[in-house]
Parts: sequence; C-alpha cells; structure tokens
Amino acid sequence: MRRARSGSLSVLAALGALAALAGCSKLPVAVTFDGQLPPGGETRPPTIDGRLPDAGRGDGPLAQGFDWRDGIMYFVLLDRFLDGDAGNNKPEIGVETPANWQGGDLAGLLAKLRAGYFTSLGVNVLWLSSPLDAPDGKYPGKDAHDYTGFHGYWPRDLGKIEARLGDLALLKQVVSEAHQAGIRVVVDYVMNHVHQSSPVYTSHPEWFWPLDLGGKSCICGSGCDWKPPEGLRCWFDPFLPDFDFTLQAARSFSVENAVGWVKQLGVDGYRLDAVKHIELSWLTELRARLAAEVVKPGQRFYLIGETFDGDRDLLKQFVDPATKLDGQFDFPLRAQLVKSVLLRQGSLGADLDTFLNGNQSYYGKDALMGTFLGNHDLPRAIHLAEDTPQFGEWDTGKSRAWSNLPAQPSSAAPYQRLALAFTVLLTIPGLPTIYYGDELGLAGGGDPDNRRPMLWSGASTEQEALRATIAKLCAIRKQHPALRRGTRKEVWLGADVYAYRMSEGSDVLVIVINRSDAEQTIQLPAAGYQDLLRNQAMTGPSYKLAPRSSYVLQ
Repeated sequence: MRRARSGSLSVLAALGALAALAGCSKLPVAVTFDGQLPPGGETRPPTIDGRLPDAGRGDGPLAQGFDWRDGIMYFVLLDRFLDGDAGNNKPEIGVETPANWQGGDLAGLLAKLRAGYFTSLGVNVLWLSSPLDAPDGKYPGKDAHDYTGFHGYWPRDLGKIEARLGDLALLKQVVSEAHQAGIRVVVDYVMNHVHQSSPVYTSHPEWFWPLDLGGKSCICGSGCDWKPPEGLRCWFDPFLPDFDFTLQAARSFSVENAVGWVKQLGVDGYRLDAVKHIELSWLTELRARLAAEVVKPGQRFYLIGETFDGDRDLLKQFVDPATKLDGQFDFPLRAQLVKSVLLRQGSLGADLDTFLNGNQSYYGKDALMGTFLGNHDLPRAIHLAEDTPQFGEWDTGKSRAWSNLPAQPSSAAPYQRLALAFTVLLTIPGLPTIYYGDELGLAGGGDPDNRRPMLWSGASTEQEALRATIAKLCAIRKQHPALRRGTRKEVWLGADVYAYRMSEGSDVLVIVINRSDAEQTIQLPAAGYQDLLRNQAMTGPSYKLAPRSSYVLQ
C-alpha cells in the first residue's frame, strides 16, 4: 500500500495563489503571514483578511443536500490519468518508469472534466489520489525496486500541493468546475504517517512512534505484525514515521490539518487511508470537528475508509455515520463478487445471493459502503475475468508486478464477464466505484503495473463496448431509485444464472446475470419485459439468455 503526500504553501507561492483566487492579481488582497511556523514546522495556511479561504462552502453541493446513495464514484490516480501540463513534469533519475512520475496532473484532470468525460460516463463523484506534497528522490521498495512518491501516499509537507500535479489555485478550480458540472469531489487524506523529510516529523519526532520496539525494527509485516496492537504503531516503510495518535498534541495537529484542507478546498468528502492502523479517537475527533465547523443542517460530509481486510467485524468497528465513518470500501463484497462472477466458482445464484443477504445491513442501517471491483492495490479486474483467470480474489498480484506482466486480453469474453460484474455493482445499493481504466478493462498486474497510464486512444472494439455498457448502467441507475436504495429479492437461483428483483415503491426492476459460456433458459414471473440495457422487448415467461450476458428488465 504505497501512499502519497500532503503539502504546505511557501510564502511566495501562497501570495501568488491567493492573488489568483481573488480573481485578478491586481486586486488588493489582505494577506497575512506571521513569519512563525506552528507546531510541526508546517507553513501556516494562508489567510485572506484574517480568515481561512473557504471555497464555496455556502453554495457548493453540500448546501444542496446531495444524497450520497445517488453517487457513482470514479477514482482518479492523478499522476497516471492525463498529462495536461508538460511544464511540471519532473521524473526522478534512475527510477524505472512504472514506479516513477509519469506526468499526469490537475491540468489533465481539468481538461477531461471540461470535455465532459465523467458526465458522459455517468459518474457524479470524483475520488482523487492525494494531491499533497510528495518527497523528491527515490526510495527502496520491499521488492528490490526503487519507487517515487507518484502515488500520493508518502505525505511530506502537509500544507502544500505537490508541484508536479499543479498548485492550490488549480486544485480549487478543479473542485469548482466539478461542482458546476454536478460532480462531488472526494480527496484522499493520508493521516497514518508522513515521509521522514516532513517538517512535522523533523520538528516533532516525539509525536511519532519510534521505529525501534524492544530491539526490533517495527516495520509492518517485518518485525511487527500488521494487526493490533503492533499494527497501530508499525511503520509501513523505514522512511514513513507513524503518528502516535495516543498523544493529544499529535492528534490535534493532524485533525486540524485535515479540517483546514476541507475549508480551503471546499471538497465534499475524504477517503481515509489505512484506517485500521490509527486510533479511533482520531476519527471521532475529525467527525466532531467537521460537524461543528463545516457541515450545515441537511448536509453530509462523506467519510469512507480503506481497510484492506476480509473481516467484516473489523471493517464495521470504524463505521458509524454520526461519529466515525459513513462507510468503508467493501472488500468482502468485492471478493465474493469476483469469486462468483469473474472466477466462476461455486453456485452463482446460491452463493452470491446468500452473501448479499447477510451483507446488506451488516454495517448498520445508515452506513453507505463503497462497492468496487478494482483499485490501486489489486491486479486489474480484467485478468480475473479471463478464460483462465490470472489471479485469485485476494491476490495482490505482487508476484507479477515487474515481470511476467499480464497482457491486454484480445478476445471478447473477459470484457463481457467484467460487464456482468459491473451490472451487479451498479444495480445494488452502495456507492459503486470505478477505478480509472476499468471502464475499458485496462490491463495490469500488481502494484505498480496496476497503475498504467490511462488509455485515451486506440481502445479495441471490446473495450469500447465495455465502456458503453457501463455508461448505460450508470444512466439506468440514475433513473431508477430501486437500484440505489431499493430492497432485493431473489427471482432465480441457478448454478450459472442469478436473477433478482429490486424494488422501491412503484419502481421495480429484475436483473438477470448469466455467467455461463453457453445459452441458458430461465422462467420469470412476467410474460414480457423491456430490457433497458438493449432498449428492446423480451417475451416469456421462458427467456433465453445469451452466453455471458446481463439484463435489466422492467
């Protein structure tokens, strides 16, 4: 789990950014800076007329009462999405391309936002990898390869935007234009650790757990266990000091930083990294501060955690929308969906339906979990959908991160299977999340191979068909509340066919999945339906299903 960093504005950069934010560099703006560094050595956030900049907090989407159950989220790994400004490119010398900076930036993101890419796909929430300052240089990975901080999970200066990505003014422009397009913005916030060159670490090493624990080097998974109690203090890498949030001073500094960025940027939510490695008190203090200082009546600042684990009880202990997280990324659901649909193991109908029945309210009635198929810590989903799957449901793919790399599938079948999994994802409650490139079945093994540059030209017919299907599913989800907040009831439970009804009041749909490589025939209650995916009528009550096909019937 390699993570990126945060940032602090230099005085001159702050003056320039604030002038730009005022709308014209010639307008008089009262900028104050007291010349002192607060505890931790981070530069103080700039102020306008003595106030923290507050980007549209009064008229942004939070004020519009957005219901997060209506969200469809798209994860942008900024450095790999699109290079919109070659002038800020600064790869490190002596680092292999997959682990180096590749030029993606906020300018590229803004260009695709303005071009309507996200709107045409049907997503209305963007999750951005951390845009905060990352360290220069290269650092050794556990796989004998050197890495840079391109991914954003090695925060350095917690008050500064990473210059390779852009600046504060550009990030605020992205948030503003996303809001104008009806798109909410969730930003990665990395709170567990900082890079060893971070000013807060050099100024306050006592706020961090010592690397030495009883004579051993307390590295997570090497010297110390990933699980508590050692998992709450272990360092991810020898250069990533771990905050000791049992200390009020450390906790207060970190929470203040997180809240300060919300006020500056006007973002709508945080994806909180490595939640299981921090004290719960940090999370409850963050929620309390947000409730008191940011959220207005009828609003919801969405907090979603990342806990890479199959233990649902572990995930659940961090979920409580009133005091902790709104939800977590549902790794257990992802594993079951991959196993039942992509890997084609067990009985599709019985196994998947049983899991969904036990999972739908497991985390509490007000929880909103993130549902997904792929992310930046897993091999690309398309390879689990191949005729011979290349990875298992819990495989990180690290054995194929640098060699024996999986190729882009050329046949139609893997893309059709991936479309089946997206059909389930986009027709059940949750916050469905699309990892950049998965809408095209982008290839990739383990980290960093699963972070290949986004494909902007040369997509195959099969890739374009997958993207079109996902866009159609997103549109159907938007039109039908039954898919976003309805109740589910099984209709057909077969070894290779699963049909279920989603209903919310008068809105009733039947979803059918055939994972088989052969045509299947099932019986459905009604004598006829309209297939919303293909915009065509189907007559029954006996229905023939094409191989590797899905249907959304009304």
